[in-house]
Amino acid sequence: MTTPSPELDAAPLRCLVIDDDPLSVQIVRNCIANTPFLEASGACGSAIEAAEILRTQAFDVLFLDVEMPLMSGLDLLRTLPEPPQVVLITGSQSYAVQAFEFAVADYLLKPLSYSRFLQAAQKVLENINAQRAAASDDPGAPPAGSPDFTFVKVDNKLVRVDFADVYYVEALGDYVHLVTARGKLIVYSTMRAIEEKFPAQRFVRVHRSFIINIDFVQALEDNSLLIKDKYIPVGQTYLRGLLVRLNKL
Repeated sequence: MTTPSPELDAAPLRCLVIDDDPLSVQIVRNCIANTPFLEASGACGSAIEAAEILRTQAFDVLFLDVEMPLMSGLDLLRTLPEPPQVVLITGSQSYAVQAFEFAVADYLLKPLSYSRFLQAAQKVLENINAQRAAASDDPGAPPAGSPDFTFVKVDNKLVRVDFADVYYVEALGDYVHLVTARGKLIVYSTMRAIEEKFPAQRFVRVHRSFIINIDFVQALEDNSLLIKDKYIPVGQTYLRGLLVRLNKL
């Protein structure tokens, strides 16, 4: 593993521990206390309590239990439009696929060992350092640590989708249709979820039913644009933003 680079920010990373088991909370806090670049800045016993805390306080890392009553850790993540770095902690491997979909930094199984905890913490530090380095070089650029792909669930399996291969996304009721250089995929998702997951510097909403990759726009005429022999409608409310993104003269 690459040695972390704490010199980008001497202040320790603020951590929130979320677990309904007090003993588990204490174990994670002890691990944090033994990690110089982490700071235990808060702890709570439910995802509901955490959601309220996160409305008013900022943290760099969430150490988040998955299985909690009333609201699970994964349910909490669904409510956060821009979550910080997340390390999921659970007693079951059955959540591994879902954890992967949320692009968490790491996934730890109970009972925790400090050596495994430290590996997860170093991943978090590397991710944050990469983001900060990218922001200092070019505030308008995507974070260097941002992945250039995602995984989508198709027929109960995860399929890798490279953002550079996606031509456009079309809404199909409760599903979306991903049209890519490697074929077409039907995915159970919403357009809003796609907008949140796909990088905004490359993808733009042009219609309530279409999100397009601006790299593949061949022509724009009247209220439609051309991508790979497909004419895609452009809604009036989206036209101005599209013209800006196309760098129109």
